[in-house]
Amino acid sequence: MVQIGALIFRPDRRSAVKSRKMPEEKKIKVAVIEDEALFREMLVGALSREARLEVVGTADNAEKAIALARAAKPDVMLMDIELAGEMDGIEAALEIKRARPEIGIVILSSHDDPRYVTSLPLGESAGWAYLLKQTVHDLSAVILAIEGCVRGMVVMDPSMMAKLRPREGSEVGRLTSRQQDVLRLLAEGFSNAGIARKLVLEERSIEGYINVIYQHLGLSGESEINMRVKAALAFLKSSQRR
Repeated sequence: MVQIGALIFRPDRRSAVKSRKMPEEKKIKVAVIEDEALFREMLVGALSREARLEVVGTADNAEKAIALARAAKPDVMLMDIELAGEMDGIEAALEIKRARPEIGIVILSSHDDPRYVTSLPLGESAGWAYLLKQTVHDLSAVILAIEGCVRGMVVMDPSMMAKLRPREGSEVGRLTSRQQDVLRLLAEGFSNAGIARKLVLEERSIEGYINVIYQHLGLSGESEINMRVKAALAFLKSSQRR
């Protein structure tokens, strides 16, 4: 365990992260956009200790973030939702996505509201993660979000997901309890192997559950990534707070 200032960043322990080791020769280039200097420095310090990550730059406002995206060409940008200046983090992220759609965006927020993600145009929804700042002390959750963004996924904060339940009568609400558990973990960014470990099931069983979920949601004929993104968004749009 590495303690940096007031935050404690725990080493990588989540099964989903362990099941997707990045090649040693291929580092993920990360940029950190945060206007609170202390929080930014602590986050950069923790990320810099991860061998699979390379911090390529930081910025403290939207305008600098947009310039950094052009200059440093990061794979993923961690973006504070509330930035000083004329543009907030969402507006900056959308502008960056329009110019370079391959860049993943991890939104850092103090608000546990999934509408920030579900309101995005579907074509711009892939490669996004939404993490609460209180979750960032668990570095493994940050890495899970970063890796999910690199793969084009939608990754939602686990503590926020725990507060959501599908509305009765909705498409997701008509899934079985087990299918909803699988879909919830999928929306948190877990791979099939990671979901299997969390639920203590065989990976083959998880694949079966996910195929049934796709059929139930009318998802077919697309790439696996696109279907996972749409399934995660379906969970969010069909859910309400407990």
